[in-house]
Amino acid sequence: MPSSVIDHFSYDANKKSLQITFVSGLVYLYRNVPEKIFNMLKAAGSKGRYFNQHIKNHFKFKKIEDA
Repeated sequence: MPSSVIDHFSYDANKKSLQITFVSGLVYLYRNVPEKIFNMLKAAGSKGRYFNQHIKNHFKFKKIEDA
């Protein structure tokens, strides 16, 4: 299901890093994200809601690209 907030995302299982590109063009890399969280994000009916409840403010991150 398309998200009105998240454009796309990818996961590196070796590094446990989740890269999220928002529709605004901002790109963030979240660290030490369990694969289960990534799989639940993929399966979520609302990606934005899942992100806000389970990822945002739960994992260290860095901005890697500006809009």
